[in-house]
Amino acid sequence: MSPVIGLSTYRELSLHGVWREVSDLLPSTYADAVRHAGGAPVLLPVPPPETQAFADLATTVCARLDGLIVSGGGDVDPARYDADPHPRTGGVLPERDAWELALLDAAAERGVPVLGICRGMQVMAVHGGGSLQQHVPDEVGHTEHSPGGDVYGVTAVTTVEGSLLQRLVGSTVSADCHHHQAVAEHPGYAPAATAEDGTLEAMEAPGPRFCLAVQWHPEEATDAGLFAGLVAAARAFAAG
Repeated sequence: MSPVIGLSTYRELSLHGVWREVSDLLPSTYADAVRHAGGAPVLLPVPPPETQAFADLATTVCARLDGLIVSGGGDVDPARYDADPHPRTGGVLPERDAWELALLDAAAERGVPVLGICRGMQVMAVHGGGSLQQHVPDEVGHTEHSPGGDVYGVTAVTTVEGSLLQRLVGSTVSADCHHHQAVAEHPGYAPAATAEDGTLEAMEAPGPRFCLAVQWHPEEATDAGLFAGLVAAARAFAAG
């Protein structure tokens, strides 16, 4: 049977048909990439603010998952890593932060394989006690990682020799990026890839558990290596 892969979602105001309302959503490219790799995707909506027991709910959810993807989206609340907000920090959704951090707690407790994508990498770093660069152009002097609007920046990425990431995608990646923030500190994770300007573009946890995050959007290019790696790890996890 296909391993069940949970995907965290946005909770945003959306327009569909005659309706304009808050919706739980995720670009279909994520689910398509999981299905192409042999997994069965399920969406994990952000609980409403009045839900108190995020940890209990995350434990219940992760007990039914074989793998977890923490997906892209807006910025993580800087208060989560004891920083003041940069003027360009935006799109903060405290409930989403709380939900994804609870999912990561539950996944770690059970040993569920995890893949972080863009914002997901940043959430994973913060979950581990790390911090973020809140506006990458301040650090590197250009906007190539996020050109603006709905356009992805194409970034040349070099993977770390001997890393799990290198085994999955090779030595270099032409990465579709859309991030104005990046990981600064990442306790518990080893660097797995960098851009030419030194920006950390991937990280992974040492050890046998699949726990890997990339700053780019592999679902846009249907990056078979990353999703195949997650699904293979999820299938092995499901088999015990």
